[in-house]
Amino acid sequence: MPTVTVDKQLLFEALEKEYTNEEFNELCFRFGIELEEDTSEKDESEKVPGERAQLKIDIPANRYDLLCQEGLAQALRVYEGRCKPPQYKLVKPASSKLQQVIVKPETAQIRPAIVAAILRDITFTQEAYDSFIDLQDKLHNNICRKRTLASMGTHDLDTIQGPFTYEALPHKDIKFVPLNQTVEVDGDSLMELYENDKHLGRFLHIIRDSPVYPVVYDGNRTVCSLPPIINSEHSKIKLSTKNVFIEITATDEHKANIVLNTLVAMFSQYCADPFTVEPVEIVYPDGTVKQTPKVQPWRATANVDYINSCTALELKGDEICGLLEKMSLGANVNPENANEILVDVPPTRWDILHAADIMEDVCISYGYDNLPKKMPAVSTFASALPCNKLSDHARRELAMCGFTEVAPLILCSHDENFKFLNRVDDNTTAIKLANPKTIEYQVVRTSLLPGVLKTINNNKKLPLPLKVFEVSDVGFKDETRERRTRNERHVCAAYMSKTSGFEVIHGLLNRLMEMLNTKLISKTSKDLGYWIIESEHKTYFPGRSADIYLRYLTEEGERKELMIGSFGVLHPTVIENFELNLPTTVLEFNLEPFV
Repeated sequence: MPTVTVDKQLLFEALEKEYTNEEFNELCFRFGIELEEDTSEKDESEKVPGERAQLKIDIPANRYDLLCQEGLAQALRVYEGRCKPPQYKLVKPASSKLQQVIVKPETAQIRPAIVAAILRDITFTQEAYDSFIDLQDKLHNNICRKRTLASMGTHDLDTIQGPFTYEALPHKDIKFVPLNQTVEVDGDSLMELYENDKHLGRFLHIIRDSPVYPVVYDGNRTVCSLPPIINSEHSKIKLSTKNVFIEITATDEHKANIVLNTLVAMFSQYCADPFTVEPVEIVYPDGTVKQTPKVQPWRATANVDYINSCTALELKGDEICGLLEKMSLGANVNPENANEILVDVPPTRWDILHAADIMEDVCISYGYDNLPKKMPAVSTFASALPCNKLSDHARRELAMCGFTEVAPLILCSHDENFKFLNRVDDNTTAIKLANPKTIEYQVVRTSLLPGVLKTINNNKKLPLPLKVFEVSDVGFKDETRERRTRNERHVCAAYMSKTSGFEVIHGLLNRLMEMLNTKLISKTSKDLGYWIIESEHKTYFPGRSADIYLRYLTEEGERKELMIGSFGVLHPTVIENFELNLPTTVLEFNLEPFV
């Protein structure tokens, strides 16, 4: 959950009440947020001289409208009944001619979407200005996913003029003075300038390898911004700024609209005509013209019966509408259907997606503590899934054999899953992360071996022999499934000592099969059971490995033969890859056919 830090005195002034710590903590709890810290409650030795009291409040991740003091105060004022929800309006300029942003075709290569708006005749105080900058940072880190999905630029409109153009140009063709700098740079020099910058350096990778960089120009070919990195010093916002031009560039237009609506809704209250926004026309290469932002409420619905069944209440339609008003949602009963509530969702409430979200707001407004407590109308008996129950039996048996359970992560690097095990990726088996944040977590493991061997590597100092096991899931691509993937429950055990311990692992396999009530048979036998056949896997030492086969009955009663796993002494290169220093023997097989 994001944490918002607000000035305690300013927030209480906006709420028109001086709360005690207990009272405000209770208010936050009822509203569905959490007061994490009140700095005024610190010991005198911990307080910074001259620092104003701050409130640190945890906010739900999908409530972007609560990420600043303005939105938080507005929502709590409405919740406490001190004001009505604001009505946002689009107002054209005196000339009736809207500013335009003309999108060039080249932007499709890198960051195709842009939206924009203007806040006219705005008056910033120092606190409001700081909050305006802070909200942008929070949105960048939250919904914008550290500027990868969207990034915003805010400009002093009086220093630039339209029509604006959104282009994508070669690095050397873009020249401007970056924000808070004095020297003009081109695209390449910009990357070098901020290479080691703690704040901006972490965003350079987003566009660095692209042959073109996105750039916003004004009508005089003055650079306004180079998204998603930095704005121009020329159009810098100041405390004295009266007209603010806001542009959001994005790879996802929906996210861009959320960010734009949040920004203008929170700070339009400082305009001379509060809660008014001047729209901007976006002209796309194909001639399509869109007007942004869209601040008109959109219509959602929920049934009275559904809300009452979920809450165990017997509320009437008008009562539900009153509760929703406290959550800044305009609502009324459908005149043609008394069982349907028509909800007008404001541009600040992007978290409202389904009837369940409306029901949740009714619960918050009514008070979760006030909901009636009832016993379930039906009796149910919990039981473990068969696969989980069998897994527990396998874990118990392995533990009684002297092996210690480990629990590595299900994600691993591509090399650990394939190269380190002397295996080749066929590109049809492993589930790969599209945008891994670290080289350690690139694929969903298709074998339990990498995690088990890494655990042994981290515990080499323990007394020998090292005997560990894991019973858990691996993942595979499966185009026959709805989600095109499937999980598979595996058993894996490893033994490391001064000798290979092949006979220990072989004996462990026999004991597990005995526990699973599966007897050892020959391949030519017609009986149900398991057998092993010598095999050659590059993961194992030549001549020291075997495949495990199982003949069993399916749920439909059909006889089926399947290779369920293998065991053997690890190849020296595998041992070296995982930085083990002694012979290691492993066993891994699929547990699901035994369920």
